[in-house]
Amino acid sequence: MLEAKGRAIRDPVLKLRFLRQSLERFETLDERLQVLPGAPLRWMAYRLTGVEEVRPLFSSNPWGALDPPRRSRPPLQRRARRAVNAAALLLMAAAGLALASYPRARSPEPPAVMPKSPSPLPTVEAALDPPRGGLTAERIWLVDSGAAFELYSNGLRIDTSWAVRGDPRRYRVFTVSGGMGAEVHDRPVGIVYHTSESDLWPLEESFNEKLRDSSQDLLRYLRRNQVYHYLVDRFGRVYRVVEEKDKANHAGMSVWGAGERVYLNLNGPTIGISFETRWEGGRALPITRAQLEAGRSLSDYLRHKWQITPALCVTHGLASVNPKKHLIGHHLDWARGFPFEAFSLPDQYQIESPAVRLFGFAYDERFLTVMGEPWPGVKQAETRLQAEAVAKGRDVGDVRRERARTYDRWLAELTGDAEAAEKAAAQRTRAASGG
Repeated sequence: MLEAKGRAIRDPVLKLRFLRQSLERFETLDERLQVLPGAPLRWMAYRLTGVEEVRPLFSSNPWGALDPPRRSRPPLQRRARRAVNAAALLLMAAAGLALASYPRARSPEPPAVMPKSPSPLPTVEAALDPPRGGLTAERIWLVDSGAAFELYSNGLRIDTSWAVRGDPRRYRVFTVSGGMGAEVHDRPVGIVYHTSESDLWPLEESFNEKLRDSSQDLLRYLRRNQVYHYLVDRFGRVYRVVEEKDKANHAGMSVWGAGERVYLNLNGPTIGISFETRWEGGRALPITRAQLEAGRSLSDYLRHKWQITPALCVTHGLASVNPKKHLIGHHLDWARGFPFEAFSLPDQYQIESPAVRLFGFAYDERFLTVMGEPWPGVKQAETRLQAEAVAKGRDVGDVRRERARTYDRWLAELTGDAEAAEKAAAQRTRAASGG
């Protein structure tokens, strides 16, 4: 009976629950039937109620004995035994009639509509899916620190043993309508993501020593040349290379913006994060899940600490330019394939390219050979540029050249300002040293 009904239940959780409840009911009934006097009466009761079939399954009566343990009692007198037997016969008759109308212990029926099984565990990608729209990172604080590490409340652990000071962070911001602003800034406002372009050993146990040595060699090079603020190695370890408040040599000639604000040469305004991987054949070699999780925790920490807007978190390939030829894509690392959504960031590949939109930059055959076609934001900017030229009754080539001249003028202003600041700093240093 139990077996037949159990087979009808396909869900293993519901089947186990059905068996447990049924056995509990039968065990309770078994305890009541054992007090019946006389083995024949007990045997009949067990058969009618179905307890006999399931007694071998009882945890309290594993051997399935039909008789309860014998009790030692003084022998009854002959007249008393006759009275007991007569009473037993009457009781058996009454029990038979009662059991005929007694509803047999019913086990819980399987539901007519089976509930849905629990959803499968999320995949790697699903587990990392964040809220859309580049939401502000939650509150993150320093939990513990030591001579060579920092541990934060979101699980981020930073190895600080390689950190060095860089040049002071100093930059100016341009606006679309007003050109270079007068205010000098020294706080980072964005993040640029890179690939290390270093040699990679197979991520296998037999190459452990090579993998470790390769990362150490890369860190030595980055520290010596003050490249990137952070490196995320293939095991998800986060290394600070250049102190955040200082400038690192990571973005070079580049253009990005948000709204009216435009930034030229992103070394000053941004923090550089590099993943130990390589841009090959127009694609970044896949980063590991450990790198993805560590990179996201690092981004959340930086955005929280420096109040970085999601619109200014971009990849090197999207922002890099060739200023002399007025071309985009001078460097192409992460020019496609960066997991913006997993970092709670807007998909910057869909955003109009500021270099194309504002300065009329183009791309050459080398770019197309690597990329095949520009990312969507480039095409959107070109369409917008063409529409504006048509609206003004001008040739789009003339509009491009005019805007390229605007870029040249802004870049010259920025370069002149930087050179003047360097001269002033040198004069202060000489004056302080008495030279």
